Amino acid sequence: MDNKKNANEIQVELSEEMAQGTYANLAIIAHSSSEFILDFIRIVPGVPKAKVQSRVIMTPDNAKRLLHALQENISKFEEQNKKEISSDINDFIPPIGGMPGEA
Repeated sequence: MDNKKNANEIQVELSEEMAQGTYANLAIIAHSSSEFILDFIRIVPGVPKAKVQSRVIMTPDNAKRLLHALQENISKFEEQNKKEISSDINDFIPPIGGMPGEA
């Protein structure tokens, strides 16, 4: 059984540069019939342009797996920190005074 488990393992390599991570304080999500596009953006106060830091394109199946993984990790975070993260979109305060636009 151990051999079968080892055959299904994936070794993930993380370069030193990638391990530093990229900070984003806004995500914009779009989708087509075959993929989800997640743009992670960094908004800096006083700067009129916001730059996309990273774009991730996923299949709908993997997007749903990501959703479940995020839900599970948020639940663990709230339990460990005894703090509930607000899910009310009206609680969102943009880092720059107001964000005009359309949804």
